[in-house]
Amino acid sequence: MTQPVQRRSALRSVALLALTVPRRIVVAAALVAVAAAIFGVPVAKSLCACGFEDPSAQSSRAAALLTYAFGQGSSQLLIVVSSPDGYDSEPARGVGGQILRVLERSAHVATVTSAWTTPPGAAGPLVSADGRSALIVAGLAGDSTHVQDHARELADEVAFDRDGVTVRAGGPAMVDVEITEQSQRDLLLMESLAIPLSFLVLVWVFGGFLVAAVPVAVGAMAVLGALAVLRVVTAFTDVSIFALNLSAALGLALAIDYTLLMISRYRDELGDGATRADAVVTMMVTAGRTVVFSATIVALSMAVMVLFPMHFLKSFAYAGVATVGFAALAALTITPAAVVLLGHRLDNRRALHRPERTQVLYRWTTAVMRRALPYGLGVVALLVLLGAPFAGVRWGFPDDRVLPASSSAHQVGDRLRQDFVDDAATAVTVVLPDTAGLTRQDLAAYRDALSRLPDVAVVSPATERADRAFFTVHSTAPLFSGRSEAQLDALHAVPGPGGRDVLVTGTAQTNRDSVDAITARVPLVLGSIAVIMLALLFLLTGSVAIPLKALVLNLLSLTAAFGAMVWIFQDGHLGALGTTPTGTLVANVPVLLFCIAFGLSMDYEVFLVSRIREFWLASPRRRVDNDTSVALGIARTGRVVTAAAVVMSISFAALIAAEVSFMRMFGLGLTLAVLVDATLVRMVLMPAFMHVLGAGNWWAPEWLTRLHRRFGLHETTDPATDLPLEKERVS
Repeated sequence: MTQPVQRRSALRSVALLALTVPRRIVVAAALVAVAAAIFGVPVAKSLCACGFEDPSAQSSRAAALLTYAFGQGSSQLLIVVSSPDGYDSEPARGVGGQILRVLERSAHVATVTSAWTTPPGAAGPLVSADGRSALIVAGLAGDSTHVQDHARELADEVAFDRDGVTVRAGGPAMVDVEITEQSQRDLLLMESLAIPLSFLVLVWVFGGFLVAAVPVAVGAMAVLGALAVLRVVTAFTDVSIFALNLSAALGLALAIDYTLLMISRYRDELGDGATRADAVVTMMVTAGRTVVFSATIVALSMAVMVLFPMHFLKSFAYAGVATVGFAALAALTITPAAVVLLGHRLDNRRALHRPERTQVLYRWTTAVMRRALPYGLGVVALLVLLGAPFAGVRWGFPDDRVLPASSSAHQVGDRLRQDFVDDAATAVTVVLPDTAGLTRQDLAAYRDALSRLPDVAVVSPATERADRAFFTVHSTAPLFSGRSEAQLDALHAVPGPGGRDVLVTGTAQTNRDSVDAITARVPLVLGSIAVIMLALLFLLTGSVAIPLKALVLNLLSLTAAFGAMVWIFQDGHLGALGTTPTGTLVANVPVLLFCIAFGLSMDYEVFLVSRIREFWLASPRRRVDNDTSVALGIARTGRVVTAAAVVMSISFAALIAAEVSFMRMFGLGLTLAVLVDATLVRMVLMPAFMHVLGAGNWWAPEWLTRLHRRFGLHETTDPATDLPLEKERVS
């Protein structure tokens, strides 16, 4: 049994407060949750399906010039009008005219182009190959959030079938609208799946309905608190709608992790003979300390995403840090109060304190350590093999195909790719920010040079305004292909007229700029995560080897997830899990998965290492004591890790039900990462590595040891030295 040291600490004070006024704590937490809900839930209306591009890149600067200098609109709404009698038939012309009048009257439409209003010689790109469909292109004005509102209003007003004519709305503006709407539906579906299933598993794990409600309450507070933070953030910057999905999944997952760890430790203390009051205090100064430390690492791992320029990744940093912070805060306040109020209901230890389960984990760990090299090398080889497909990753930019095939924007995108000679998505726009002093002959010569490049169908005449100009280069090169990349290189190689600078934009250039922005910052981000993790784990353990081991194991735990993303969603195996494979991955998603999954891997690392270190400090600290400490730590905490991983994987697996393909990919990746980490990595590789290193696990040079004595995190309890489990093993 552990006895709490009488040294006063913040966590000990919280424990004593929970023992004194538990009902007041629960009521106060409920009031905070209600206030957060009232303030935070409306944030969904202020979020956007935006932020995949680098706002400082040349493609973004060119797009801004097109919007503000040429009035082209910040996003395009495409309307496809189709008739079996042809686009030039009377019914089609009539419907097209009605739509044009609505668009031209709208204050939110900057420009309108159509097959019926364009000169006959220039209408070709706006008419399908079979002549049955025509395209109306509307440039919408406004910021990303308001453009979505305007696009939905206009689509509802014009995009419906009549007089035998089919009308569908698509284009970038409609893609953003439908992604936002679909994400909100996906969020409701995810919660309806994850919460009931997680609750049922928690009832089995904890052995009671009331106890199982504790992590659900903690998760709800974490999510509501994060929503309130996001609403504040939206006052200053754009926030992606997908941050909601992360908050919902992560809040519940971490709440389960933290409450499981704390209640498990409480039950362990009761099982070792402590009084309920002493068990609460010990729970807080041991498991509570682990929660604080783990939450710090997870939050910092997510916070580094602010180093990327994309609002999509920044949004997940805001949501992740807020969710982790509120999950830890709620766990540390609600859990001890709930434990006190539930009283004897928590004395049932059949779920988390079964001796037979502990013995199984102990025997498993010792068996792994007896054959550490073959087991360890075998698992490493398996994980490397599963991750091999990632070597063939190809990057692409999200388009309408991230939506289900039944969506209007996806259907329009398919029509453009299949039936129109010119797909607007492949077009490249070349912008001249300064044409002062240039003649028309200079611009014409530049246009001719662009026209002679490979895979260029036609280059539009220059559009000029206030000493600026732009050309639209219509391309026949498939998007994200080698030909498309070669064409971009060739466009950049053509000298600007009069030696002037040019800016290039379009989907292909935006994708290139986004990938470049990510790859340029990946070393800084990975380096920051590594430094943070190494430093904090050193403060926890006083060891040099354990942080380095954790870094290697965390990377290995992600290999299967990264390989599966490429094999399934890029290459189309397993039917791409019901999505439309495009032969590419969105570059933002693997980065996002890495930062989040890496942080979550540290959860289990900290849970296990903290308990292993307790046993190590209580031992004579020889090589055999290292193995015993590892076996005892995994035996006592491994069941918590296993249970937490099962419930956490349910929370993340619910994201696989999302209809937006990259969120489905994200959900699958997180689920695989969590399960692989909790099984192969923590139950095989971790004991194998720690056995091979032996007492060297806990070594550090003398100067670092002195540093740890002064600044490190030290035990606040005296760990047990004579456990029933150890007695059984010896006998």
